[in-house]
Amino acid sequence: MGVLSFLRTDKTATDDAKKAMKEARTGKDAGALESLVNTFRDIGIDGKATFASAKTVAKRAKRRRSTERAVKKIIASHRRRATVGGFVTGLGGAITLPVMLPANVLEFYVIATRMTAAIASVRGYDINDQEIRTRILAALVGEESGDLLGSVGLGPVAGAASRQVAKRLPQSDVSRITKAIGARAVRRFSLRSARLFGKAIPGAGGVLGAWADRRALKKIAQTAKATFPPLSRKELKAAAKAQKKR
Repeated sequence: MGVLSFLRTDKTATDDAKKAMKEARTGKDAGALESLVNTFRDIGIDGKATFASAKTVAKRAKRRRSTERAVKKIIASHRRRATVGGFVTGLGGAITLPVMLPANVLEFYVIATRMTAAIASVRGYDINDQEIRTRILAALVGEESGDLLGSVGLGPVAGAASRQVAKRLPQSDVSRITKAIGARAVRRFSLRSARLFGKAIPGAGGVLGAWADRRALKKIAQTAKATFPPLSRKELKAAAKAQKKR
């Protein structure tokens, strides 16, 4: 299974996912949510073991392609991965779902994070900038991302790509965003959701899981493209110059 098997056997990460899902249901151990989202961010953006970083993915996608063709390729390849993960999770039905679900949460959001970060990188944004990384995470909640960023005073991304000094958010703001993202993320995969009643049916659950995860990733891709709009040539030059100075 390649990437999927690597993520499913990352015991620390999958344990965090289990704890975070429990926290979402009971309201206890809020630190588990933050730890889970930090895992999405670190593995999704920077890569780990056989899982390539977002920069590597962006570089490969850009070969002999225009920026927007590269974006389409990135989205298509990550939707395929999400489809496989959703199918495998629901395939065994109710017997395997409680065990597979935490790994599915991890897989889906690591894939979604890398996709979003790769889109940002291809379009010229510095994904090592803390503010950009925070915006990448916020895109995971789709249409709610604007409200989430607004809660810590982050408006449109205009100008963030070309500034010479990376903006550092107060740790309290970063923590508030990561916890909010974590709560929304695991709630989507809650065993109580109507979608998972369908996934609990062997065979049919695999098809429904694949469809649901593929559809959800498409929505995140739309948010990612809106969050990191294409830069003009002037902005791209300024962004490249700023990144070299960091």
